[in-house]
Amino acid sequence: MEKLTVVVNSKSGLHARPASLLVKTANNFVSNITIKKDGRAIDGKSILGILGMAALNGDRLEIIADGRDEVDAINEIKILFNEILIHE
Repeated sequence: MEKLTVVVNSKSGLHARPASLLVKTANNFVSNITIKKDGRAIDGKSILGILGMAALNGDRLEIIADGRDEVDAINEIKILFNEILIHE
């Protein structure tokens, strides 16, 4: 199991476009991807789950990957947050 903590750094929060990028990235891996916010866990491969989470600017998310490609999954999600999602 690999974990990553990120802070949503977009004035619009984790809205439809970045949420879809996150789901697309998560679906490239066989590992289970879970995103936790305020004690609530959702499936990181579910666009409806991520949108329903309503992550706003400044919210802290814990991303957990569990499976045979968990390290690669966390690394790709980290790149996504550092290089793409922070520039919304």
